Amino acid sequence: MAPAPSLDLLLQAVDNGLRAVFAPAPLGRRVPGLPPEAPLDEAGRRHAAGLMRVNHAGEIAAQALYHGQALLARNAATREFLLQAAAEEGDHLAWCEQRLNELRSHRSLLNPLWYAGSFAIGAAAAAINDRLSLGFVTETEHQVEGHLEEHLQSLPKDDARSRRIVETMQREEAGHAAAAKAAGAVELPLPVRAAMKLTSKLMTRTAYWL
Repeated sequence: MAPAPSLDLLLQAVDNGLRAVFAPAPLGRRVPGLPPEAPLDEAGRRHAAGLMRVNHAGEIAAQALYHGQALLARNAATREFLLQAAAEEGDHLAWCEQRLNELRSHRSLLNPLWYAGSFAIGAAAAAINDRLSLGFVTETEHQVEGHLEEHLQSLPKDDARSRRIVETMQREEAGHAAAAKAAGAVELPLPVRAAMKLTSKLMTRTAYWL
């Protein structure tokens, strides 16, 4: 059984969750080479906004997963890795939020639900052991890479701005997956990977509209 987290870690976890779900995401790094805005017709704008809302919700879930894992991580190096990954995912969150604002659209209304569910999954995995926890990172990032590739194929052809954001996110997600594997991640059992894909599909289809 994982040792009980300290009060400081618990308070930090609560603060992380409130900031991720309710506060505007702080912009740390800017997307390199972000092209200027191009006009989109109304259908294109709404579709791009739906895809970027899905991506934003996915980054909310990623924040929660890493925060839950860091709370119960056994090893200090693992905790540091997870918090660093969460910080980089925080930039992705800010990029998606900024793009949603530019597209005159809203964040997913179900973000608190996405955060709570992912936090619980991350904490449960970390409570078992760090290698399993890192396995969730690897599998999550691989699945996110696939979703982002689908979005690159689906974005309006004139929306170079959203495309650059998604491409940059995709490269960094691949880096997180590789780093987690190098840190000792174990491959998750097939039923767990299948359940993750099913849950992800439910989230993406819902967040596109809500």
